[in-house]
Amino acid sequence: MIEQLSNHTIEIPLFSAAIFPPVQLFTHLLASREALFEAYEHYQKKTYRNRYLIGSANGVLPLSVPVEKGDLPKLLMKDVRISYDMQWNEVHWRSIESAYNSSPYYLYYEDEIRAVFDKKWKYLLDMNLASMETIFSCLDIHFNIAKTTEYKPSSFYATDLRILTNPKNNLSDDNSFRIVEYRQVFASKFGFMPNLSILDLLFNKGPETLLVLKKHLEP
Repeated sequence: MIEQLSNHTIEIPLFSAAIFPPVQLFTHLLASREALFEAYEHYQKKTYRNRYLIGSANGVLPLSVPVEKGDLPKLLMKDVRISYDMQWNEVHWRSIESAYNSSPYYLYYEDEIRAVFDKKWKYLLDMNLASMETIFSCLDIHFNIAKTTEYKPSSFYATDLRILTNPKNNLSDDNSFRIVEYRQVFASKFGFMPNLSILDLLFNKGPETLLVLKKHLEP
């Protein structure tokens, strides 16, 4: 259940909401067991806010959710609207199906994940949060998440992890995270592809996803 905090809570880690987040971000979410998502930051293009990576027959495939044009540099994340000028949601789902229909757990989670794409979302933030809640549901874990009610600088928070939505973020700079390889559909062709969307880990490892995520945090 999404809550909106009315009081400042500096102990809860702060994240930027991502669409089906990369494994690194989801690993930190799991470690936190609760999270605060930034709703009042300025929207930034070419980040995991509207972009996620899957492992396809052609290697790493980026999929982006198009947003309505406007004064994006000044637009708050909570106000970013999704564009449906093209049927991107069908394109995304066909790409996911093609990439993972031979994975061990695709059929097991297919209906829950597809439901996110079947709904016509108005705001990107709502879809992002729903995508994460769907993963929590698939893994049968309870997770407390809330949205900010105003913008505060990084110094206000005990743990600010908004950088994890930046694809240029260097994994080696994260001392709390280590890459752990797991079975991937196209590993024999491309080798292991790290830090893909949590979808990749879910479809390939299923109930073992939580165990793999915990290994990413082990020293």
